[in-house]
Amino acid sequence: MNTARPEARGEEIVREEGAQLDFSQSMSYGDYLHLDALLGAQHPLSPTHNELLFIIQHQTSELWMKLMLHELHAALDNLRADALQPAFKMLSRVSRILEQLVHAWDVLATMTPSEYTALRPYLASSSGFQSWQYRCTEFLLGNKNAAMLRPHAHRPEQLATVEAAWRAPSLYDEALRLLARRGLPIAPDSLERDWTQPYAASESVERAWLTVYRAPEQHWDLYQLGEELVDLEDAFRLWRFRHVTTVERVIGFKRGTGGTGGVPYLRKMLDTVLFPELWTLRTDL
Repeated sequence: MNTARPEARGEEIVREEGAQLDFSQSMSYGDYLHLDALLGAQHPLSPTHNELLFIIQHQTSELWMKLMLHELHAALDNLRADALQPAFKMLSRVSRILEQLVHAWDVLATMTPSEYTALRPYLASSSGFQSWQYRCTEFLLGNKNAAMLRPHAHRPEQLATVEAAWRAPSLYDEALRLLARRGLPIAPDSLERDWTQPYAASESVERAWLTVYRAPEQHWDLYQLGEELVDLEDAFRLWRFRHVTTVERVIGFKRGTGGTGGVPYLRKMLDTVLFPELWTLRTDL
């Protein structure tokens, strides 16, 4: 029978494992992750207990968005280079990131209307509507809107980043260019256009996707690309829907702190379709 004190036994186990315990001369976990800066970035302005939840939920969402943009840019580069397998991995990862963002609303939904009301005056006009990373994500996914550049005009470096995403071909634009390179007939106005404008559905594009979907064994990688895009948009819609329901649960139909109509505005955004032909073709198959 081992009669050693529990704490002594714990120390013995650590010694047996040979775990490094002295980090005075080497990089630790906290050093690598810059945890001092990360954990010191929460600065509540109100006396309310619930503000820390509100801050951390939005900060972690921004971190996930940073990774999402990293993966989307890499996926775009791979589509341009006809490297579909790496692009699939990246697009799949984006869909899983969106799942994390959906579940983040579950935590925020634990905040009651009275708790948020106590916090709201301290937010002033700040709003997630002003997230430049979210705007870049929307632009990369094809939801282009020049008005959404204006909230970033006071930060030139951020404006330049958002504007670059606004002016560039979207993920779907690059997917259509890929289809054309593979010999599928797509009208020129869907391949070379003003990239700052929202994409408009095209009969030639739907016919091209139908060709792929009617013979998946012949166009397997393009078929997989179509399904990766549908998976991504499905996850993006769920994120938006969960946002709407959480906002309605917490603030009802009050106007948003950023000046939007709140829930009515968010519901309008639910009608946006990013990759239209990939949805409509299902009726014609």
